Amino acid sequence: MKDVEFQPSRALAASFLAAIAAGTVLLSLPFAAAEGRTPVIDALFTATSAVCVTGLTVRDTAVHFSPAGQAVILGLIQLGGLGIMTFSTLIVLAAGRRISIRERLLIQSSFLPGLPRDLGSLVRGIFAYTLALEAAGAALLFLWFSAEHGPGRAAALAVFHAVSAFCNAGFSLFSDNLAGYRGHAGVVLTVAGLIVLGGIGFPVLRETRQLAASRWAGRPARPSLHFKLVATATLALVLVPLALFYVLEGPASMASYPAGERLLASFFQSVTARTAGFNTVSAAALAPASVLILLALMFVGASPASTGGGVKTSTASLVVLVVRARLRARESVSAFHRTLPAELVSKSFTLIALALAAVFLASGALLASQPALSMRDALFEAFSAFGTVGLSMGITPALTPVGKAAIVLTMYVGRIGPLTLLYALGRRKRRGAFEYAEESVLIG
Repeated sequence: MKDVEFQPSRALAASFLAAIAAGTVLLSLPFAAAEGRTPVIDALFTATSAVCVTGLTVRDTAVHFSPAGQAVILGLIQLGGLGIMTFSTLIVLAAGRRISIRERLLIQSSFLPGLPRDLGSLVRGIFAYTLALEAAGAALLFLWFSAEHGPGRAAALAVFHAVSAFCNAGFSLFSDNLAGYRGHAGVVLTVAGLIVLGGIGFPVLRETRQLAASRWAGRPARPSLHFKLVATATLALVLVPLALFYVLEGPASMASYPAGERLLASFFQSVTARTAGFNTVSAAALAPASVLILLALMFVGASPASTGGGVKTSTASLVVLVVRARLRARESVSAFHRTLPAELVSKSFTLIALALAAVFLASGALLASQPALSMRDALFEAFSAFGTVGLSMGITPALTPVGKAAIVLTMYVGRIGPLTLLYALGRRKRRGAFEYAEESVLIG
């Protein structure tokens, strides 16, 4: 019998589907709801949102789900944030088994831009970083929450929000999300810090530690191109929107805020919009120009090999670099004195095109199934679902079954990535090795 060709993209897509299916079953059981049972479509929506670390909800997590149901959601968030393949590999490592080439490929397709030599230590490092940062975040949040809640409740809130923040999920055990802590610098900065650390990507976290260790020891340290691109893009995507939100919302939704609280709220909006989904200010209350900025941030999302979604900061950076190169009449695309491969540029534009197609198909499905929706609300919901953000104009609980199904599919595509899904569904091998004759067309 002929061996079936192994495809990491298909295994990755299937593993997320399996996690979503298991989560749907668990959340639809009586123990998961505070009263009665959760309808299957709502359980499916919640499980997908948790595994895909999105944060969109059709049921109030704090009210509808029991403590056991909330624990299931937390487990799904952690599972989706770190990736099914990393969990399975850690189990294999713990059992003392060697990692096969196939398992290496699964990890690579889920997290890593290159195939590491010492995969075992890398995966253990991923878990060590995650648990350490989540524990530190939970400890800080416990200090803030314990001022208003008892020790047991404060601990539960701290752990849930630390995991949700680091995994860029946006689920909250408060019905108003984090709006009640809008002016609390401790809570806001702790959650924002976890969001940034979870969304910057494990390779960057690992390289940061290595660079710091080298400089501490007095050895020369040269950051990689990936590190430079991600760090630059992340900084720009925090500082520029922060200034814009501060100016645009000063006379609008934040008119009554003191200057410090307005700065804090503007900062948090610029951080959370790139895949986290927590909110201290209602998106529906923002000015149209601010909503447009949110759409751009949600579309870009986090960085590669992170817990976040979107087309990724490096992809957006490559598109900007291509435009810069063309304006300078240069054929090659470069950054930080390095030339980027043409194949990488081509993949970036392909990814952008597929992502836009997914967003507009989802928006069309929402508008077709619910004609009363405004174009703004439908587009915002679709961008949020694809970017696995979780922000909403408040229409999520009112979606029809067709609308919920469309958002579920969009969250799934956004989490595993449109290119991965295309490879998973596509043909394994090209038929023929020929090319057609070349002919030019007019553009622009």
